[in-house]
Amino acid sequence: MIRASGLALLSLLFLGTANSASAGVIDFTAALSGPNEAVPNSSLGTGFARIHFNYATNLLNLHVTFSGLTGNTTASHIHCCTTLPFTGAAGVATTSPTFAGFPLGVTSGIYDITLDMLATSTYNNNSNPTFINAHGGTTASAEAALLAAMIDGKTYLNIHSTAFPGGEIRGFLVVPEPASLGLLGLGLAAFGFLRRKRKLAEA
Repeated sequence: MIRASGLALLSLLFLGTANSASAGVIDFTAALSGPNEAVPNSSLGTGFARIHFNYATNLLNLHVTFSGLTGNTTASHIHCCTTLPFTGAAGVATTSPTFAGFPLGVTSGIYDITLDMLATSTYNNNSNPTFINAHGGTTASAEAALLAAMIDGKTYLNIHSTAFPGGEIRGFLVVPEPASLGLLGLGLAAFGFLRRKRKLAEA
């Protein structure tokens, strides 16, 4: 079921985001570290991700920087959806085994990609069809489920390595602390978007 929680609505309707300059865009960030993993580890590696989710155009831009990993990178993707916000583990939501073109075999790097959230390839390949199937069976319903979970704090970006195959550094996606109140219209539009996607998925 796709829903927007009270926390999500408060985040959108009354807080907004400092960096969302245009209507239809919600910004998220994630601070990645070893202690942030579901099973915390001692890695000194760090990373930072910035995500621009344009639900009007169905495009998601992801920019990631990371450094100081203990092992060489083997994969990276977004996981969704944890049972509780900002804790626990979840299955892979985006392309498996890794984002297209993500730098592998390194301990530091920079990565940037724009994903079409209505493209099947964004969520799965032959080895990972489960996210779409578990969230309505269409890319539209999967997009709505992922966005709702991102707003709810139930998604995280994980970077896996040879030293920590289950994930060396990760960070939950959060809406940055706003510089000022506003974006009421954006919040209402996002909520309307989720409702429309749910109706399409249920049709």
